[in-house]
Amino acid sequence: MGRFRGSIVKQSRREGINLAETEKVQKYLDKRPYAPGQHGQRRGRGRPSDYSVRLREKQKLARLYGMNEKQFRNLFEEAASIPGVTGTVFLQLLERRLDNVVFRMGFASTRRQARQFVGHGHILVNGKRVDIPSYRVKIGDQISIVERSRAMGFVQENAEASKRRRVSPWLEMNPENFTGSFIRVPAREDLALPINENFIIEYYSR
Repeated sequence: MGRFRGSIVKQSRREGINLAETEKVQKYLDKRPYAPGQHGQRRGRGRPSDYSVRLREKQKLARLYGMNEKQFRNLFEEAASIPGVTGTVFLQLLERRLDNVVFRMGFASTRRQARQFVGHGHILVNGKRVDIPSYRVKIGDQISIVERSRAMGFVQENAEASKRRRVSPWLEMNPENFTGSFIRVPAREDLALPINENFIIEYYSR
């Protein structure tokens, strides 16, 4: 599965969830709660196979975090090798990606924008520039925006919008200073994801 560069609205309608986690995409889903295309409203009338259900769940999560198949599978295999509940550990590793943390902190409006933001060198981790979206954030890490980047229009807009958003309980934010901290690894109950991770474990265990 290569990186998707098309309409996130169409992809969200295909998967039946708000992949961008934005109000704009949710409005489209509320208006057209069925798959895109000429036969979108007629799809899914039959009973899907067990394999299909598990594949779709895997696709949903990979697309939610904007990852290709190789990245996604490698991370799953790493999670499976770590002591603990594999599904929960996997979700925690996904949440600790730098592009996701930048999105959760409100520095970017979507994960796609956050990935681009990181890749262009606008993000500092503990005062050092990091341009790898998959960089794994650790407890206590300080995330901030490069000072010269703070005047950019969309950065200002995102910072203002972040003041109205609920901050994830595993993060601390200071939007006025364009900084935030990763204070703990999120528990499963912290993650309101419309995903059944057990289906993904079953998919890769087949």
